[in-house]
Amino acid sequence: MRIALPALAAAFALCAALAAHPATAQEPSPAEEVTQADPVADLPWEIGPVTGAIAERASIELPEGFVFLGAPGTRDFNELMENPPSGVDEFVVAPDDLRWTAYFWFDPVGYVEDDESLDPDAILQSIREGTEFGNEERTARGWETMSILGWSFEPQYDKQLNALEWAVLAQMDQSGQQLVNYNTRLLGRRGVMHVILVADPATLDASIAEFKALMPGYAFAAGEKYAEFQPGDHVAEYGLAALITGGAAAVAAKKGWLAAAGLFLLKMWKLLVAGVVGLGWWVRRRIGRRDAGSADGGDVQS
Repeated sequence: MRIALPALAAAFALCAALAAHPATAQEPSPAEEVTQADPVADLPWEIGPVTGAIAERASIELPEGFVFLGAPGTRDFNELMENPPSGVDEFVVAPDDLRWTAYFWFDPVGYVEDDESLDPDAILQSIREGTEFGNEERTARGWETMSILGWSFEPQYDKQLNALEWAVLAQMDQSGQQLVNYNTRLLGRRGVMHVILVADPATLDASIAEFKALMPGYAFAAGEKYAEFQPGDHVAEYGLAALITGGAAAVAAKKGWLAAAGLFLLKMWKLLVAGVVGLGWWVRRRIGRRDAGSADGGDVQS
């Protein structure tokens, strides 16, 4: 994947140096800790145990070893990851070594009725067609285009949890890098909580298991739960399949469905930039030192 972020150059150079000299890769010297800058580690991460507030619609309890990033920090994080702006407030949940990241955002589309059957083959074809339109925008931005390889996990709806989940395997056309986004949609009374988990395909199953272990700590706010629907509440114009293929944008576009779906899918994909996971130990140390300095009432030097 093309990396066009000068702010990350020093951090990636550090990774390369450590790879070339494995004997020194475990710990940086005190001087390195002071002089090296990493824009990812310097974001305003909230350290677990912590309650992450998501768009005033829900919250998630995170134990030690996990971090939360609010909307302003997530905007900066998306820019560093070369993710296009989504136009909504997003929030990040991740382990403190960033071996995977999960993005949350709320869409106040209304109550989505969950009585629709799902056709995985038809949905996948729609995703492929929409991605081709999305690639036009990627090309205009100077980013790599992508191709859809198939389902990593076919769409499945859990009626008890009111949760829709699926995962699509894609490949970047120039670098050949494969990536998987594991998607969850949590249905609420007034809309849908979108969740995208980004992980290396080789560790996807373990990452999903770890992510799901956190979900008992997730809850919609009082009055926002799916079961609290009341007659007269706004009902969404679409069902479960459109949550995967284009959402409200595609429905509103009507004749321009593919173009709208392409823009939607472009924003839905989240990329894992090479080198960020390799910097996980560095992020963990920076966050830990900053947290310790705050607890002592002192400043932590960057």
